[in-house]
Amino acid sequence: MRRVNTVFELTMSRVEQDPKRQRRQVAREAKLEAQRRRETQRRRRALVIYAGLALVGVAVIGLIARSATRPQPGERVAGQGSSHIGSGQSHPAYNSNPPTSGWHVPQTVSWGSLRSEVPDEVVLHNLEHGGVWISYKNPGDTVLVEKLEALASRYRSKVLITLRSKNDSPIAIAAWERLLKLETYDEQRIVEFINAYRNRGPERVPD
Repeated sequence: MRRVNTVFELTMSRVEQDPKRQRRQVAREAKLEAQRRRETQRRRRALVIYAGLALVGVAVIGLIARSATRPQPGERVAGQGSSHIGSGQSHPAYNSNPPTSGWHVPQTVSWGSLRSEVPDEVVLHNLEHGGVWISYKNPGDTVLVEKLEALASRYRSKVLITLRSKNDSPIAIAAWERLLKLETYDEQRIVEFINAYRNRGPERVPD
């Protein structure tokens, strides 16, 4: 038994003293360790990506929910159709002041600012094309008029400013079936209205 043990010990001693075998063993262990590290890094990257996607998803859902519950600018006005009539032709009364839909002539007025009145039947065609109509009651309020004109100048098209003496409020902002009336100039509310309804009429027409 002693002789067997001695032979085994000698054999193991030679193995342990074999530098090539040791180098191969070290290389194998290093390779396995590198693989383990790469796998760990891959899993961490995957977790970071999944966590980022989850955060983006939550943010998108939150924005959608917020926009869905946020009240829209102005008030909803019941639609009166979009029938075309001839210039000067009589028609039923509009259901809002100024009107936001209904009977109109098949022509538009150029976008921008006009210090004059334009027939409702003409401007309604602008609204049908996705325009926003800002009208003011008092032409003598030059400070207000200049503020409205400066605001309109920011938009290349689909915004119209006119005088309208029949208004029952100092300022009225109209889009197709939407209306906002203001007693004083409120740029934030006007811009919100424009952004909400500009280019969203029943007829999509290029600028």
